[in-house]
Amino acid sequence: MQMSERTGRRGGGRAARVAARSERVSQSVPYLTRRIPPTEVLGEEGLATIEHNADTILEDVGVEIIDFPEGLAIFEAAGAKVDGTRVRFPRGMCRELVTATAPARFTQHARNPDRSVEIGDPHMVLAPAYGSPFVRDLEEGRRYATIEDFKNFAKLTFMSSQLHHAGGTLCEPVDLPVNKRHLDMVYSHIRYSDKPFMGSVTAPERAQDTVDMVKILFGEDFIQKRRSCSLSATQTRRSRGTGQCWGRRRCTQRTTRP
Repeated sequence: MQMSERTGRRGGGRAARVAARSERVSQSVPYLTRRIPPTEVLGEEGLATIEHNADTILEDVGVEIIDFPEGLAIFEAAGAKVDGTRVRFPRGMCRELVTATAPARFTQHARNPDRSVEIGDPHMVLAPAYGSPFVRDLEEGRRYATIEDFKNFAKLTFMSSQLHHAGGTLCEPVDLPVNKRHLDMVYSHIRYSDKPFMGSVTAPERAQDTVDMVKILFGEDFIQKRRSCSLSATQTRRSRGTGQCWGRRRCTQRTTRP
């Protein structure tokens, strides 16, 4: 190591340290592949008990589908029992559907192909938190989030070598109108990151906007040949609202706006 004759310190000074930091390349992989088997919290008997009780609720109580007649027809055609807006599933029906249609593993594509991730065992994909209504910083403490916060989180997630996925609603930017903010959020994912991300599906028009924007990014042909995915959550009393149902329907159709 070169030393300075005058001070006895390592040569190069501040400029050398800055240059050394600039040369460092953050090593990252698009996703993790586990080599250690996952820990089984429950045995087969415990898993069977959970599935049996879930089937009981789905068969006896069912799910309320609100203001979505097309969804009722889809469920009925698949074998569910429809009574008004209440849908009940015969025991074992949900398992049969999942086994027959859900892939064990699939690829979620990123703008940068090297960032595309594999979802499914034995792979593990790390993503940021979803839907935070508040943010916290040193200057203002806990506060409502803004679109500027969303952009910063998108940039930070892109820069992190430990996060493989850009996430979805990184925070809720309350400074923008509800019916427009999804456009800025999806655009921020597209502009500030090349990792895979999830768009908006909380209303049919927002899901359609997401599909249309992704078509611009990837191309019409690319989207038509691939499937989309989104999250889903029940409301109170095991019900599904119009926005959620139509939003997911738009994603599965992947059609152009009428």
